[in-house]
Amino acid sequence: MLNSFTFNTSNRMVFENGAADELSASAADFLGNRPFVVTDPGILAAGLLEAPLEALKASGHTLGQFDKVVADPPRALLEEAIAAAKEHDATSIIGFGGGSSLDVAKLVALVVCSGEDLDEAWGIGNAKGPRLPLILVPTTAGTGSEVTPISIITVEDDEKRGVVSPLLLPDLAILDPALTLGLPAHVTAATGVDAMVHAIEAYASRSANNNPLSQTLALKALKLLGANIETAVFEPENEDARGAMLLGSMLAGMAFANSPVAAVHALAYPIGGRFHVPHGLSNALVLPHVLRFNASEASDAYAELAPSIFPELAMLTNRSERAGALANELGCLTERLGLQTTLREVGIARKDLPGMARDAMKQTRLLVNNPRPVSETDALSIYEAAL
Repeated sequence: MLNSFTFNTSNRMVFENGAADELSASAADFLGNRPFVVTDPGILAAGLLEAPLEALKASGHTLGQFDKVVADPPRALLEEAIAAAKEHDATSIIGFGGGSSLDVAKLVALVVCSGEDLDEAWGIGNAKGPRLPLILVPTTAGTGSEVTPISIITVEDDEKRGVVSPLLLPDLAILDPALTLGLPAHVTAATGVDAMVHAIEAYASRSANNNPLSQTLALKALKLLGANIETAVFEPENEDARGAMLLGSMLAGMAFANSPVAAVHALAYPIGGRFHVPHGLSNALVLPHVLRFNASEASDAYAELAPSIFPELAMLTNRSERAGALANELGCLTERLGLQTTLREVGIARKDLPGMARDAMKQTRLLVNNPRPVSETDALSIYEAAL
């Protein structure tokens, strides 16, 4: 008998080249006359916002804008964005950019409308709402934030803290592959591996809400990502590969939004929080080592999904052997993509590892989903293997 489960995702999704330029038409019925855009300086410099904003202005909207979002956004920055949206008297929020911009946009939409205290909203299911109408437009293929009910903010002592609630799912997600053309190779690689981690962890999650829909989405995501990530990295203008990566990232996001991620993310957060390593790269650095640690409990799941990424692994009939090969191949893939493969390469020393292990233990909402229980000693051993 199948277990009971719930499945939530964004209300509406549009996948089309050039769709961002039609944002005003796609969201005309709920934007209101004073939309507020949340983005980052890189998006502005790249000119990606010019056409969408001109279309919004031409249709009579009065725009506000916050364009200071940084990676691993701190609480102070979030509060500055909330204050700016209130001053604009925003009628809707448009998040435009990478995962950090989308995460900030989600909480701006929530707090501006509800007035609730962030300290009471942290955690799973604690946000009360309501929120402003919300549109999310990703410009990287990695986080899947446009279809997840999660926002991650950096608080005191570089700790990552999350608000998890279906309230954070947007009214509209616009996936425009054209926005990802020409992304730097290292960004494409790191965000692509991040999306793969989402699908892998969702498929093998110990969450009681792990479900057939999430697993099916995870497998399709991995097929798209595995078949296209190297092309997207080394042929940055390849539209087909870019579109496949963006779609794969979204499907992986839908999967882990309902069957949550686990120890890879828990151990990645101290790397990003303490050393400001990009999130996707943080995941990549610990991924093979966490999979090897989990293999005693998750070899069946890993063996099932391995051929979706690396079709040649289907020839391995022994499930434990196939699961081990998956971890090895993912490590090799990271190296082929030109990413760093050891903690030393990103400035982390052995003396830093005990503190990182302590910090990882704070991520209880993630660790509870891991196929194998993780102690502080285990976390330290995984970091040591990754050093």
